[in-house]
Amino acid sequence: MKTKMICLGAMALSMVAGSALAASGSSGTSALDDPAKMQPFYTDSTMKKMRSNDEFIKAWKALTPEDQKMMMTACEDEAKNANATNSHPEFCSSVKANGGSK
Repeated sequence: MKTKMICLGAMALSMVAGSALAASGSSGTSALDDPAKMQPFYTDSTMKKMRSNDEFIKAWKALTPEDQKMMMTACEDEAKNANATNSHPEFCSSVKANGGSK
């Protein structure tokens, strides 16, 4: 009986440690999950209301080319893997409409 409890305890510990390691490795699953990069595109701190089209373009042009590319790639990935967890459809449609314009 003690062996069974030790094995179950070891298995539980390894599961908890494994999930903790997995979570720490994927902090910010995409460029769209970085609040510092996304905040200029929204009018409120909860990032629910998008800025106007002109303001969006200004914020887009203020990004570095690397950040623009990361965001466009993340939006393309979201479109390919469309499901209920995608949380940036309005932003990605604005990127698609305005992001290509330099």
